Amino acid sequence: MLETLTLREGYFEDPNAFRALADLLQDVFGIDIGLQGRFGGPDPSSMPFGYFDGTGRCVANFSVFSMPLVINGRVVKAAGFQSGAVRPAFRGQGIYRDLMQRAFAWADKQGFEAGVLLTDKPELYHDYSFRVVPQFSVCGEVTQTVPAEAEAREIDLEDMDDVALVLSILADREPVSRQLSVVRQSEMFLLNAALDPEIRLSDLPGFDAILAWKLHGGTLQMLDIAARQIPSMSEIRSALSVQHDRIEVFFPTDRLEWSGNARVYDGSCALMVRGLQPSDIPTPSMLSPMADF
Repeated sequence: MLETLTLREGYFEDPNAFRALADLLQDVFGIDIGLQGRFGGPDPSSMPFGYFDGTGRCVANFSVFSMPLVINGRVVKAAGFQSGAVRPAFRGQGIYRDLMQRAFAWADKQGFEAGVLLTDKPELYHDYSFRVVPQFSVCGEVTQTVPAEAEAREIDLEDMDDVALVLSILADREPVSRQLSVVRQSEMFLLNAALDPEIRLSDLPGFDAILAWKLHGGTLQMLDIAARQIPSMSEIRSALSVQHDRIEVFFPTDRLEWSGNARVYDGSCALMVRGLQPSDIPTPSMLSPMADF
């Protein structure tokens, strides 16, 4: 089967090839990465490895991108692996394994000290030294607030001025946690917000910050904060001014001046790492859902 296909690497400069990848991910996962075009395009650090048929259709792909992480206060040069997919007619023939090996070898050659991926099939990656990292959200009661200078304003991703504001803050953000967080990765923040209609983005004008959040029943679910300096929980809640009875935070809370009880995060995908041991990552920790890739 491989002899009838063409291997392409680093093909994002070809708009037709990128669209073919978008079609593959739409068909396999129902995800439209073409939305990234509204936010400046795909991550420029991405290195895709894909097989294409004679019509230009992408039948399989596995991509690498630069994903620097803060872990225990140290910046780790990490590679993220994403967009792994194979069309059903081409499965079971070793194509995905071939692309994985190429991507892992490329990342090793580039000097990445760690690799990170999210998957609902962790067993596929054990042979490549990936190990599952347990993730935990933090739950707690509401706390007292402090007076806010101004109320939050909801961000509209159809408004290019709002998109520009979010991008400017993401480009100069402070990592949301010293324990575990991304350093930048603005592309996935905006794409995740666009893909999930339940996610709300709010501009906290007094703090030059963007809060990503949901309201589930009476629980305020905080997904991420993009800010040049992370506000405290009391400051965030005061500016947001949303009625809620409980709080659940989906990232480590060491910068929030607030604490709660850790709860095992039972998401659809497991976080896996290679080049690090799961014990190298402080517990409890969680990678923000806005960094999902």
